[in-house]
Amino acid sequence: MNPCPCGFYPDRTRCRCSQQQVAKYLSKISKPLLDRIDICAESSSISYEDIQSNAEGEDSKTIRKRVECARQIQEERFKNSEIKFNSSMKKNDLMCFCKLGEQEREFLGKVFKNQGLSVRGYEKILKVSRTIADLEGKETIRKKHLAEAVGLRNLEGKYWGEIYGQS
Repeated sequence: MNPCPCGFYPDRTRCRCSQQQVAKYLSKISKPLLDRIDICAESSSISYEDIQSNAEGEDSKTIRKRVECARQIQEERFKNSEIKFNSSMKKNDLMCFCKLGEQEREFLGKVFKNQGLSVRGYEKILKVSRTIADLEGKETIRKKHLAEAVGLRNLEGKYWGEIYGQS
């Protein structure tokens, strides 16, 4: 979704919406609904020069192969259960398949307290972290996987923090 009615916020050179309009627009998404979204990613605008650049990113074929490998890891992990994807794990599954080391537990504990996470938010971070580790072909979830998953929830605080008293 866009962060405001015109779609350009927070770029104040293009967005002409008032702070009140932005807040009203964002408040249409309730905190409980927002908490059910696993990943919030922000994309910045691209200049004409960027479009014309010869810089190469990762090609689709390579990305597809990595996703297919992660999918195979999940199939193997859940072969004796009704679960098909990391996103379908329940609390007991998380305890089994998302075991964390001491450093990772401490990190996630700080995030939980500092960001005022709900249990649902905590579990979503674990599930996304598990997937990030799978995409890297890693058996264990590391702090960097948790940090990336937390980062994929940061827009909640950035855009909705003031509305829901989290800033």
